[in-house]
Parts: sequence; structure tokens; C-alpha cells
Amino acid sequence: MNILPREKQIEVIAALCDGLGIRATSRITGVNRGTVGALALKVGRGCAELHDRMMVGLRPSRLELDELWSFVAKKQVRVGKNDLGAASVGDQYTYIALGASSRAIISYFTGKRDSGNTHEFIADLRQRVIGSPEISTDGFLPYQNAIRAEFGNRIAHGVVNKTYSVTHIGMKEAARRYSPAQVVAVEYDVVSGVPSHISTSYVERSNLSIRMGSKRFSRLSNGFSKKLDNHCAAVSLYVAHYNLCRVHESLRSTPAMALGVADRVWTVADLLDAALATQPITPVTTAPDRRKRFRVIEGGKG
Repeated sequence: MNILPREKQIEVIAALCDGLGIRATSRITGVNRGTVGALALKVGRGCAELHDRMMVGLRPSRLELDELWSFVAKKQVRVGKNDLGAASVGDQYTYIALGASSRAIISYFTGKRDSGNTHEFIADLRQRVIGSPEISTDGFLPYQNAIRAEFGNRIAHGVVNKTYSVTHIGMKEAARRYSPAQVVAVEYDVVSGVPSHISTSYVERSNLSIRMGSKRFSRLSNGFSKKLDNHCAAVSLYVAHYNLCRVHESLRSTPAMALGVADRVWTVADLLDAALATQPITPVTTAPDRRKRFRVIEGGKG
């Protein structure tokens, strides 16, 4: 059994955090693709546990909520009735709750974009924050009932409603596929309370950072996740690295430092050690050389 050296593990995780896919990471680091995937899954699960332990008892003044689209295995239009576990394939949305002043991702949840998952996301957010922060969301209606149920009727909740152009009629195919629809109107509505500021600009900018920092969110590529567990692990890895390791350009510190849950900039090695410390003690091994095994079988000695 060959155990993957710690230096190689750090190299693999650093490459993944820089937005490389599994295959590209394998080529650059020289680590077997299966080993890269196994390590990413284990560290991602550890990062989720680390997030649960650190992001509690917070007092953000204002929160911005949004959802980020992706898909697992296949796009929703190709999901058939006979697909096993249809909830784990097709379109998946990652809910993000961002602290407006700290830019920290306080809560996140990946699943279908429906009322049940929205309520579960808001319930998780409620358990992490103390007090009654102002909340800004988009016009997705399930937010209103979920926020009212978890935060009460007096919470300051504002909604940003954007109206887009009817689509790209008459445009060339390339422009239609690669250019987003134009925003023609923006309305700001007060759902409850008296919010001092209604905006989702920071969390929408965070969505761009996620697409750039995780290959699984890249549009029009083959870097999408094949399994929901691996997708969720990749999201957790990104969130932990973003909060703890990346110095925000405007804050001059990491979001975790701005939020008060960290006192220094973490390295990838720090993140790796902390994430693996939450997981069962099993060595990360290199995958066997399949080509060698096949040659033995073909030679009649297997």
C-alpha cells in the first residue's frame, strides 16, 4: 500500500482550490486521478465539518442570500423518470448566505431549488447567527415563508426583483449562448421590517468567484460533477478555502478574520490538516496501476 505523502496532498488540494479540475490536477501533480478524487472527497467532507464547528454564534449586521446553478451527471432536460435517485442528478442549486461587511460565506446548502431545501437552508442560517440581521434576497418566493418562520415577522427583509429582456431573439447563436440576458428593470421591495439597505450585489459577485474557483461550476465544459456527494464536497472545499485562506482584495484580510472567527491567514496545509483531523483515521493511498494489472492478466498470470 503506497501512502500519498503530505506534500503531495497539499499540492493536490492547492491545485483544486485554484480552480483546476480533477484531470488537470492529476496531470500537473502526477497523482493518479482516482487518488485525487478520493482525497478531494475526504478533505471536502472535513471542510464541511470544520465549517459547522467554526461558523456559529455570529452577529452579522446584514446578510445577502442567493442561489448558484449547476448540474450533476446530466442537465435537467435529460433526466428521465427511470433515473435512479433523480433528486441527486440534474439541476442543483447552491444556496449562499454572505455577510455583507465581512464577505464571509456564513451558510451554504446544495440541492434542488424548492421550498423544502430553501427552508432547510434558512434554518441552518438561523442556527449560526445571533440576533436579527437585515436580510436581502432575490424574488424567489419560498424565501419569504422560510425567513418569516425562522426569524420572525419583525426581521428586516428586502427583496431585489430584476426583470430581464425577453431573450436573445434575432441574435446570432454564439451571442445567445454566451451572453446573459440584459437587465431592463430593478425593483426593491420591503417584505418585513425596515431594512436600511437592500442589495444582493456582494453575493452575486461571490457567485462569479465560485465559478472561477471551482471547475465544477464552469459553464459549457466537461468539468461538471458526476455524483452529488463529490459536488457537495467540492463546494465545502471552496467555502473553507475562501473563508480561511484567501485574502479579500478590498478587506485586506480573509473573510474569516473580518468575521472574527480566525486570527490569521490559513495556509492550504493548515486547511488540509484541520479538515483531515475531523475525519476517521484512514491513510490516503495511491491508486493501483491498472495498466500493470491488465498486463499481468493478459499474460495469463492473474
